[in-house]
Amino acid sequence: MKRIGLIVLAAFIGGAAAIGGYKMLERHDDGLSFTEQQKVLFANNPKISSAGAVDFVEAAAAVSPAVVHIRTSYGNKSSDDGASPFGDMFEDFFGGGGRRMQRTPRAASGSGVILTPDGYIVTNNHVVENADKIDVILSDRRKVTATVIGKDPNTDLALIKVDATNLPVVKMGNSDNVQIGEWVLAVGFPLDLQTTVTAGIVSAKARSIGILARNSEPTREEYEEYQRTGKIPARTNSSIESYIQTDAAINPGNSGGALINANGELVGINAAIASQTGMNVGYGFAIPVNLAKKILDDFRKYGAVRRGYIGVSFVPLDADQAEKLEVKDISGLYVSEVLPNSGAAAAGLKKGDIIKKVGDVEIYDSPDLQEKIGRLSPGDKVQLTYLRDGQLKNVNVTLKGENKDVTKPAVAANKPTGASFERLGASFAPASAALKAKYGVKSGVIVTGIEQGKLFDAWEVPKGVVITTVNGQPVNSAKDIEIALPKSRNGMTTITGVGPQGTFTYSVN
Repeated sequence: MKRIGLIVLAAFIGGAAAIGGYKMLERHDDGLSFTEQQKVLFANNPKISSAGAVDFVEAAAAVSPAVVHIRTSYGNKSSDDGASPFGDMFEDFFGGGGRRMQRTPRAASGSGVILTPDGYIVTNNHVVENADKIDVILSDRRKVTATVIGKDPNTDLALIKVDATNLPVVKMGNSDNVQIGEWVLAVGFPLDLQTTVTAGIVSAKARSIGILARNSEPTREEYEEYQRTGKIPARTNSSIESYIQTDAAINPGNSGGALINANGELVGINAAIASQTGMNVGYGFAIPVNLAKKILDDFRKYGAVRRGYIGVSFVPLDADQAEKLEVKDISGLYVSEVLPNSGAAAAGLKKGDIIKKVGDVEIYDSPDLQEKIGRLSPGDKVQLTYLRDGQLKNVNVTLKGENKDVTKPAVAANKPTGASFERLGASFAPASAALKAKYGVKSGVIVTGIEQGKLFDAWEVPKGVVITTVNGQPVNSAKDIEIALPKSRNGMTTITGVGPQGTFTYSVN
């Protein structure tokens, strides 16, 4: 009797602690990461093998209510509205095959996964990009409008938010524990059907298919380089592809849905298929949830991704590349360039070094490195193991950011304050209709040049980004910027814009 009483008491205390933690989470969720929130939400769940049982009934029942149908509408916009200076020529030599860009549909459909009871939902960037309106159909058939919190074309992830409470939530798993041959389920709304669950196995990990790089739009600088030299410009690829590959059936509409293990834990966000027909032919790809966690936390904290960089260019080694580079190793990443003033340069890495490990993880191909670094932020330290002159060496590299993509502090006190057009130190050109459609903005000018020693240089604003507002005023020309600059509030000039790294805000008083 006494033992039964102790068991009941322990169960009561555990339940009370879980409920108390849940209520605390509801009140203070803004200060917690998605991972920390998950620990509170699923505090009492027993830990069992990632593979779980082969019976999928419980996993499907647990996850399906938290996978939502996303419907987007686009008004009358089309991707070829207006005369883009890039024209069909860029379609030809960047992989369009000479076909005109298809008009954006008036409506589209995808999936999403609820992460918190108060309505944060993860989906793909391509599901919500350029949408005028985003409707979310919940499992109880309610339709609610969502707003975009952040989106990142380099990982094809987006975080949206609906105004709702007490929503069902999917438990996040650990994608590092996913094994080739493990059973998984894909849950979503393919082909505009209702909730659909398909089963398969993990057929590969750390897979890169080049889809994000192919889908990136050529920049004005690339077009101008082509005009000037007649040569196809080299393209900078900042995309991170390290997909979980599965043969669970994934079709159009599954994008943004859940890939779960047999335990009912989210291990990936379904993102792409490899198919000549556009329909499933046995290969689907999901973004690992461990990469998504960091990106989603950045969205909620900053509205954009804070991405850290080692600062090297590299070539993945295999037998052919090793022969070409005259090295003996056939695995790892051969460092072909170390960027000046980068973390790698400060740590002493050199051209010809071969990166073998990140932390304790062996590196065989570029996705292995990109995904691990993609989980980190500027200022984070990472241990690299590299081969030089036949000897393995370890070094700690402090990651640096490409640019500062959140609200900027005022410039140094010994510099004049206030912002005039001359002090900005930048030149501008009107953004094309196609570029505005790409970023989902209604106004904007492209930054075409930066003058050293001026504000934009101090803020590390890169060329090619789009400035959308100055002091809250939409801008579509350099003249608009001149007119808006004096309209600051309390002496504070605020400039907002968007670029490949997401939205940003610069401020100075």
